[in-house]
Amino acid sequence: MNDVTQIMAGFLMPEGFARPPLAALLREGTVVGEAGRAALHASSRRRERRRTSYARRAVSRAHDPVLLVPGFLAGDWTLAAMARGLRAEGYRTYRSGIHANVGCVLDAAELVESRLEEIAERRGAKVQLVGHSLGGMISRGLAVRRPDLVAGIVTLGSPMRAPAAHHKVLSGGVRLLSKLSEVGVPGVMSAECVAGSCAELSFTESQQPLSGVAMTNIYSRGDGIVDWRACIDPEGRAIEVKGSHVGLALDPGVFRRVHEALELQSSAPVSGTRGLVATA
Repeated sequence: MNDVTQIMAGFLMPEGFARPPLAALLREGTVVGEAGRAALHASSRRRERRRTSYARRAVSRAHDPVLLVPGFLAGDWTLAAMARGLRAEGYRTYRSGIHANVGCVLDAAELVESRLEEIAERRGAKVQLVGHSLGGMISRGLAVRRPDLVAGIVTLGSPMRAPAAHHKVLSGGVRLLSKLSEVGVPGVMSAECVAGSCAELSFTESQQPLSGVAMTNIYSRGDGIVDWRACIDPEGRAIEVKGSHVGLALDPGVFRRVHEALELQSSAPVSGTRGLVATA
């Protein structure tokens, strides 16, 4: 038995998937360049805005509202750059309310579902979900549970098909949270969340067919944190980009792909978006 299955249930690592090797973590070093591009992009946007008269700054908000869901160990702040980029394109973006995604996945899903209900009622429209890593898996489950509220989802490096197919570094984080739960620390992931009925329920829900909800899976073969193959769902439209796992939440090039996916899912028939693979 390997150390992943000692921590996480075996069904979270189906046959055909594997953890990235230890050295794969070095690929995450490209996040420095990705963060630099994000900073330059933001600076360019600010300069352009200052040169534009106030009367011409108005942006149409006719798009679907967008709810952003962060990944494991992360919080809403990690998707702030993406939120700014999407708002510049006319989207109303909303935080999930997750300050640190370290708790039970079912609890996190309930929190996001509550936000989803609030936003849909406030805007009078269905909501699109954009989730990074674990946030994408949560979004996938909610699309199954609440197709009445979800217009579409975009996942970013989310190993939906094999949640345990992640780097050993993340396994260490899971182990630490489980130990903290054992000694009574509240609000953190327990063994039940990754190896018990809780894990089985959330994983099973995320594997169910989507009913009238379009999905785009953005992934990178250079991902040093998760097995990129686990990020491609047969129910979705797959788009390959270049970069690191962390960089998927930062790179302006990924923002453009997210924007394109949101537009497609908002305007095209759902039945026409499945089973397609694109590269960028």
